[in-house]
Amino acid sequence: MATAEQIKALLRSYAEDDEGRFFSVAMQIAAHEARIGHGAMAKELRALIDAAKSKRTSPLISRKAVPIFQPQGELSNLLTVSFPKVRLSDMVLNNSVSAILTRIIKEQRKIVKLRAHGLSPRRKFLLLGPPGTGKTMTASALAGELALPLLVIRLDGVITKYMGETSAKLRLVFEALKRNRGVYLFDEFDSIGSTRILTNDVGEMRRILNSFLQLIDEDNSESLILSATNHPDILDHALYRRFDDVVEYGLPEKKARIQLFRNKLNTRQGKVLKFEDLADASSGLSHADLTRACEDVIKDMIIQDKSSFTNKDVLQMIDERKRNLKKEDATT
Repeated sequence: MATAEQIKALLRSYAEDDEGRFFSVAMQIAAHEARIGHGAMAKELRALIDAAKSKRTSPLISRKAVPIFQPQGELSNLLTVSFPKVRLSDMVLNNSVSAILTRIIKEQRKIVKLRAHGLSPRRKFLLLGPPGTGKTMTASALAGELALPLLVIRLDGVITKYMGETSAKLRLVFEALKRNRGVYLFDEFDSIGSTRILTNDVGEMRRILNSFLQLIDEDNSESLILSATNHPDILDHALYRRFDDVVEYGLPEKKARIQLFRNKLNTRQGKVLKFEDLADASSGLSHADLTRACEDVIKDMIIQDKSSFTNKDVLQMIDERKRNLKKEDATT
C-alpha cells in the first residue's frame, strides 16, 4: 500500500505538471509493493506505468478536460468563443516578444506551484502595434498552448449609447471570466481605453473607462485578459500600470521575413526559392500581408494545376499586396 507521503507526492507532481516526478513516484510505489511481497501488484503497476509512458503526447495538465463554455443569454451577444489549435511555434516573432509570451506560458503552466509560494502568474496584457503584426494571433496561440477557450469581447455589443448600460455589460464580461477560465481578448481596445482628456470626449466615455479601470483592478480570477490596439497613442496613461506586461509588436525584420517564407513555402513544392530576395522585396509588409501573399501563391498553383511555383510567382504576389496597401492608404 502506498504511504501517505507517496500519495501526496503523486498528487503534487500531477498538479504541478511535473511528468518526470510523477512517474518516478509511481515507480517508487511499485517498488514498495514488491518489497512487502505484493509481487503481482508491483508487476501490474509497472505495466501500467510503461503503458502510460508510451502514450504520453503532451504535459499532464494539458490533457485534463477543459470545460466547454458557451455564453448564454445576454453574454451570447457580448462574447464569441472558439477553441484554437494555434501554437506559439506557428508564429514568427522578434526575440523580445517571443521571450515574453514564452514566460507567460511557463508561469501559467506552473500556476499551482507559484500560488503555493504566495505568487500569482502574469494574467493581464496590453498588446500594441500596427494591424497584422500578430496581436490577435497571440491570443489564439496562448489559448492553444494552455488548452483554454478563446473568448473575444464583441465591443459592438458592449458599447451602447445609453448611459450606464456599457458599464453594466462590462461587469457581465468580468463576472464571466471569474466563473469560466479562458483567454479573454478586448480587440480594438482604444474604443474603451481612449484618453479621458480628449477634447471630443463625453462624460459617458469617461465613465466607461473608469468602470473598466475599476473592474480590472478588482479582478482576481484565473483567466488571461488581453487588450489589443493599433492606436496606443490615444490610450489613457492610467491603463498601462493595470497590466502585467505591455507587449509591443512591429513589422517583421528581414530575419523574421525569411523565417516566415521558409515556414509557409518550403514544404509546398516551390522550386529553389531565393528567400533573401523575397525578404528584400517584402520590406514594409506585416506578418498578415506576408502570410496572405504565401497563401495566394499556393492557391494559384492549385487552381492552375501547377506542380510547383517559382520566386517570380511569390514576388508577383508580394507586389500585389503592396499595391493593395497603397490603395488602402489612399482611401484613409
